[in-house]
Amino acid sequence: MSDRHDRARSRRIDPDPARSAAAGDAPAARGSLLFLGTGTSHGVPMIGCRCAVCRSDDPRDTRTRPSAYITLPGGTRVLIDSGPDFRSQALRHDLPRVDAVLYTHSHADHILGLDDLRRFNHLQHGRIPCYGDRETIADLRRTFSYIFDRDTPAGGGLPEIDLFAVHGPFSLGGVEVVPVPLLHGRRMLYGYRIGRLAYLTDCSAIPAGSWELLDGVEVVVLDALRHRPHPTHFNVAEAVAAIERIGPARAWFTHICHDLPHAATTASLPERIELAYDGLSVEFDVTGHSAGCHVESAE
Repeated sequence: MSDRHDRARSRRIDPDPARSAAAGDAPAARGSLLFLGTGTSHGVPMIGCRCAVCRSDDPRDTRTRPSAYITLPGGTRVLIDSGPDFRSQALRHDLPRVDAVLYTHSHADHILGLDDLRRFNHLQHGRIPCYGDRETIADLRRTFSYIFDRDTPAGGGLPEIDLFAVHGPFSLGGVEVVPVPLLHGRRMLYGYRIGRLAYLTDCSAIPAGSWELLDGVEVVVLDALRHRPHPTHFNVAEAVAAIERIGPARAWFTHICHDLPHAATTASLPERIELAYDGLSVEFDVTGHSAGCHVESAE
């Protein structure tokens, strides 16, 4: 099982090899996205569950809480969400640094590993900027109030972070980052577009104004919880319909519950759509220009 697990971890995919190898094409700047976690808030296996997926020996059916790690062409490393499994994910994948964190929203499965950023402060000898919408940034300040309380004893150390509410495109490492508003039930949150990649987790609808932000993307990561309908997440059919409308070269589904066995579900999906799994690494083209910065400090 460990050998299979290692093979799953090391797989890297070019979303469109024919395009990349086309004669006469100028070499594109490339980034990569590593799926740290592809599960739901419970993770898979779920505590106390004896279903076939929770007992599966396929390592792709083991799904930690949702998070991703992006490496940009200049070496900037960007974390998307820091869930409860972040420490084990960082150890498993030997993450060398975290230069910035993009928060999609403030639900527990996306933020509760924030305290472990303090180890990266120590390694990097610097503070880490964290970005999200205004509600998420306010929730981070409230949930982790001890970080910002001057009376908190230092003890083993506190995370050294700077919070920024973003309202439009900004840049990290010279690469444009575009927040993409999404609906998670009634809650508006952010997905993110980076170059030709769009990361859209915890999504039950894409607002009308957000579709144009996805024009020209070649790699899409999208929420697909299960086959049955859910009030705050796309099910598989809804996710497939959204991918067909966006029209990327490749798509991977994430935030997957224990209803979906990896191999059987992927085999049933349309061509160029697959379930993601923990440890999968996907490459994407990066648009190298810098954007104007639309951020608001929450300090």
